[in-house]
Amino acid sequence: MESFERAIAFIRSIGIPVDFCTLSGDTFLPGLQIEHGHIRVDRDRLRHPGDILHEAGHIAVVPPEERQQLCGDTIAQRDNRAAEEMMAIAWSFAACKHLSLDPGFVLHDEGYQGGGSTIVAEFESGHTFGVPMLQWAGMTAEPRQAEALGRAPYPLMTCWLRP
Repeated sequence: MESFERAIAFIRSIGIPVDFCTLSGDTFLPGLQIEHGHIRVDRDRLRHPGDILHEAGHIAVVPPEERQQLCGDTIAQRDNRAAEEMMAIAWSFAACKHLSLDPGFVLHDEGYQGGGSTIVAEFESGHTFGVPMLQWAGMTAEPRQAEALGRAPYPLMTCWLRP
């Protein structure tokens, strides 16, 4: 659980609230729910602790004025859902690197349609997705464009929350 505690400390340090509680009913990811920009965690139902970084990524990549309205059951209906999903995956990979965690902590094969390890292998080899959108949002830069943009090259982040 040390990795989980480090992830929580990091998420809180960038300004995303994490609350522990009992969640009733089904949640998209077992034991986790986004509610009004907070991550709510039910330790008894949590199956994959690394999923908390993915959920934090969803909150981090939305425009700041929309964070407080973000709820788990509305993410799938958002206009930019597909782009935000790719951004959240890229963000969570960068967070793992920042925290010196194995990216498999979040990108496990029980999620991501069984392709977590494939995503990790692709990202490790430099074949990423979501990074151009993180760059567009001002959060990082594709490595070949970082110097010209004056931003940190991915997987480093210029900022963890979308400005």
